[in-house]
Amino acid sequence: MRVLVITDWTANEGGIEVYVSRLCDGLRAAGDDVRLLTSSAGSAAAGSADYVAYGTDQLAAQVALQIVNPFAVARVRAALREFRPDVVYVNMFEQYLSPAIFLPLRVVPTVVMVLYSKPICPTALKMFPDGSHCTEPAGAICWRSGCVGLLEWVRDLPRYALLRAGLSGADRILACSRWMAEQLAANGIAAEPIALPVPAPRPGYRRAPASEPVFVYCGRFNPEKGVDLLLRAFARTRVSHLGARLRIIGDGARRRALERLSVELGVGDTVEFVGRLPFEEVEARLADAWALVTPSLWPEPLGLVAIEAITRDVPVIASASAGHAESVEPGISGLLFPNGDEGALTECLRAVAKRQAFPTQRLPSQVVQRTRGRHDLTNHIREIREIFFAISALHAL
Repeated sequence: MRVLVITDWTANEGGIEVYVSRLCDGLRAAGDDVRLLTSSAGSAAAGSADYVAYGTDQLAAQVALQIVNPFAVARVRAALREFRPDVVYVNMFEQYLSPAIFLPLRVVPTVVMVLYSKPICPTALKMFPDGSHCTEPAGAICWRSGCVGLLEWVRDLPRYALLRAGLSGADRILACSRWMAEQLAANGIAAEPIALPVPAPRPGYRRAPASEPVFVYCGRFNPEKGVDLLLRAFARTRVSHLGARLRIIGDGARRRALERLSVELGVGDTVEFVGRLPFEEVEARLADAWALVTPSLWPEPLGLVAIEAITRDVPVIASASAGHAESVEPGISGLLFPNGDEGALTECLRAVAKRQAFPTQRLPSQVVQRTRGRHDLTNHIREIREIFFAISALHAL
């Protein structure tokens, strides 16, 4: 089967780019001919994309290009003409490629995967400026609440109208979690949740918890990810657990500010900023952890890194809303705390450090195996290919 995969590729790469890479590799391993089309604003999949459409972070240009990016439309048309795909799989497109890419896709079997809230939220965060979570459908509340300015909201009216029209023409819409599917439904978009894949542990992976508490964070440094919150909670934990350490994996523009904060909090010598790492090295840095911490302030649509930790026998401390509530079982595979609650996060860290929670720093084997099965790459590729074949057959009638 010929599959054209379409996605934005942001400079600040995260879980979406990881998923697309795994998907393409899995489809190719299954025997499919896969071509990748991305925007040019990021690395274009480290230069491996087959088709690259112009995209930019310049705000003046985005005013128009986020509604209709003619370069992306032309590139999609060229890919359809040259590659003649049997099916198109669209992922992230809102930031650079624009919803206008759906115009040439109307005659091609098309599946859309929704991996975050941008199709239904102009900030993509589902969070008000005061930090509270938004449960309202998108509309005038977006500017009345201060999430976006009036001019931006007016600009987005045709953008979101085109987006809804594009999604309505897709053969199937998938969502990365039940929570994401529910949010889409509340905005009039029917979607099916599907479990996303994580790689199985490498043959050489061995759990070896450290003798003293080691907590690990892995992810982007965006404000909504809550790294500041984690540093403050860790500093409070260190008061009674002097041997505790925090390892922060990731990078970004806020790194220096976060490093300064760790020094100001008096824990600079026990917080290790290791930078961005390839996945095999991330896995190695998880082997001695007592817990992975994902302290997101926003409602995390899924949280792949939490699932990756559980499949590696590492307990997870996570904020309680949205996707984390689906992947982390309280007291079984991890601990959940209210989003943004520094005191509650501190208590979770202390419970693990005191060995009150997960005293062996390990998880029940049946929980690990169940999670591995649910998020197995081979299973995911089989499900996706079944969907591809089904909609292709319908189009052939």
